[in-house]
Amino acid sequence: MAEFPPCPKCKADLSYPSDNLLVCPMCFHEWNPETVQQPAPETAEAIKDSLGNVLQDGDTVVVIKDLKVKGAAKAVKAGTKVKNIRLKESSDGHNIDCKIEGFGAMCLKSEFVKKA
Repeated sequence: MAEFPPCPKCKADLSYPSDNLLVCPMCFHEWNPETVQQPAPETAEAIKDSLGNVLQDGDTVVVIKDLKVKGAAKAVKAGTKVKNIRLKESSDGHNIDCKIEGFGAMCLKSEFVKKA
């Protein structure tokens, strides 16, 4: 069934031709394959720093605020330079993976850094 596109309504891949239309046997939806637009691929939203600059993997950033670190005796001070960041998608807001000298591997929120 790979020769015909899936149904745009229910996404079933069992469509078959009928005259100039395609028909889905699951939901009985009929459509013209020439007028159906394919959905655009989803693009990941750009991760931006506190000033609105777009960040990329490998960038160097500067921490703009003292950040308390759980389990550490001291905080990450404002002005600390972090090199070679890695961006990630995260539901908790910590979207930067990095290594900070004196602390080790950490996750940061992009709202607390600015691009160097």
